[in-house]
Amino acid sequence: MESSYETVVIGGGVVGNSIAYHLSERYQEGILVLDKKYPMTGTSGSTQAWVWVHNKTPSWYAEFSMYSAELYPYLSKKIGDVEYKRTGGLSPFFAEKDREKAKQLADSYRKIGIKIKVLSREEVLEKEPSINPNVAGATYSSIDGNVNPFRLIDMYMRAAKKNGVQYSTYNKVTSIEKQNGTFMVTSDKKTYVCKNLILAGGTWSRELGNLLGIDIPVNQLRGQIIVTEPLKPFLNYTISGLRQAINGEVLIGYSMEKAGFDRSTTLDVIQETANMAVHYVPSLRKAKIVRAFSGIRAMPEDGFPILGKVPGHENLYVAATHSGVTLSPLIGTLLTELILDGETSVPIDRYSLSRFA
Repeated sequence: MESSYETVVIGGGVVGNSIAYHLSERYQEGILVLDKKYPMTGTSGSTQAWVWVHNKTPSWYAEFSMYSAELYPYLSKKIGDVEYKRTGGLSPFFAEKDREKAKQLADSYRKIGIKIKVLSREEVLEKEPSINPNVAGATYSSIDGNVNPFRLIDMYMRAAKKNGVQYSTYNKVTSIEKQNGTFMVTSDKKTYVCKNLILAGGTWSRELGNLLGIDIPVNQLRGQIIVTEPLKPFLNYTISGLRQAINGEVLIGYSMEKAGFDRSTTLDVIQETANMAVHYVPSLRKAKIVRAFSGIRAMPEDGFPILGKVPGHENLYVAATHSGVTLSPLIGTLLTELILDGETSVPIDRYSLSRFA
């Protein structure tokens, strides 16, 4: 049997769900999201969930991230409480020689309208008294924060379904063909026919591209995270490497490993992560660890998002990136504009798949 849709989105993570939701604001029929498992079982459900602008380079990529972060307060009002907190972000450094590099970052950001402060030791400790008193300084941005990724995806889905978006989960796509100007998407359950096809499969983007003979150069990077018992609120800011959730848990970790799709946790990285946390915030030495988990980042080969039309393939689009939580409101907005209006309000030419040709 075949089912016909205007648009099929392959991938039910934070990026795919944002695209489906934002599309459904403009037209409320004929949108299907396919997921090989279930939303939140992949990368989007195993993340620190920072909404992070600070420290991204070059500055044009930070600017792109800033536009997305600025959409979060409005998004929360539209789809519901996603536990978004604009805490501000601190990135500490422990050697005075790093201050000049921090100043260079702040100068490059100032040119594009992002305010970064380079703090002294005394200013860091005034803002975040729990930080190691041996800190030399930090860069600080007021725009950074974090979100509850489970609530974010759930709210995207609830709002999308309310607008008529349909979902088919535990339904792996096995082949894609282009026939007479439409796509034939064959899955484990059935075949779907659509005009527009959006590849938003995250870590599986390369495999999806292969079904169409297209190279989408996305690799996998594993990140391991440890979670403490709930603690009384004591961290004021999102710190590069750790943050405190609303329920009091502290999420710690920023490791990057080439491990394919292996989501194991390993003792050596967990120990390194714990040592990093204690170095940053000495009082965490007394905290009990209740669990550890890992997630797989979708990392394009050059580190930057792959967005927009697939060259040479009409009505075929791709959205593949790391930092999906940070970028999801903007990506959903821009892909909707591109599909329905033929242009975007923020230029995305530099993120085209064609740069890898």
